[in-house]
Amino acid sequence: MKKKKRLTRDDLELMIMATPTLVWFLLFSFLPMLGVLIAFKNFHISGGGFINSFLNSPWVGFKNFEFLFSTNEAFTITRNTLLYNLCFIVLDVAVPVTFALMLHEIRSRRAAKAYQTILFLPYFLSWVVVGSFLYAFLSPDKGIINHMITQSGGTPVSWYTNTKPWPFLLIFIRTWKEMGYGTVIYLASLAGIDTTFYEAAVIDGATKWQQIKFITLPLLRSIVVIMMIMATGKIFNASFGLFYQIPRDSGALYSVTNVIDTYVYHAMMGMGEIGMSAAAALFQSVMGMIMLLGSNWLVSKVDNENALF
Repeated sequence: MKKKKRLTRDDLELMIMATPTLVWFLLFSFLPMLGVLIAFKNFHISGGGFINSFLNSPWVGFKNFEFLFSTNEAFTITRNTLLYNLCFIVLDVAVPVTFALMLHEIRSRRAAKAYQTILFLPYFLSWVVVGSFLYAFLSPDKGIINHMITQSGGTPVSWYTNTKPWPFLLIFIRTWKEMGYGTVIYLASLAGIDTTFYEAAVIDGATKWQQIKFITLPLLRSIVVIMMIMATGKIFNASFGLFYQIPRDSGALYSVTNVIDTYVYHAMMGMGEIGMSAAAALFQSVMGMIMLLGSNWLVSKVDNENALF
């Protein structure tokens, strides 16, 4: 007969240490999942609190999901959300890896830390602050860029009604703000690479580019694949601050700035339908889960060692 394992003091200490995290997940991750039922109700606030409002709201099935697909903007918001996120997935690998490689080659640790701090600072700025800074440059009447154009004898540009530059602006600003976070992750991975690989490569006469190509990049493949899989799981989610605060919610730019998150916000503000908002959030979560599992399955078929599970 197998002996029953007794609870040791170490086990008890670890369980006590894990309790706050467990409580946090129960309260803020698992308990709110009951709210997905709102997506299938015509939810309206009534007296007696949330529970009473929930019980008194009638079931409507999948009608709350129809507003995402029955309007003329359904194709536009889905296209914008997917295409922007595809660009972000690619750039979130290419740009941070490039900067991480450059910082890793700096011999002065003080200089490397200074550059790393400079790259990381934009990550802590809110989108409201970034939007205000951008407006100082693009303001139609007092913007720095229009002032320079006027001084040169040109005609001021109405940036917040011209759709052409905004896809590039949004991609550039988002990459600039987020690249510091990714750079730190890849820089930490580079620090864990055994230096004997490079020493052996130098003895064999490998150039710096050959060391990066045949040693650094292959050893970074695992973390790159993991980051891309996780990013794929959020491909149907868009940063509300980026697409709302940066273009200042200009209606003239909706064709290139309106995504699922901003569309839901506008629908909420216009119609006050909480059920529709819950339906959109549930749709994004389910599609994100499908994309996450699908991308992980695809990676497991190609390279099982680098799959998440």
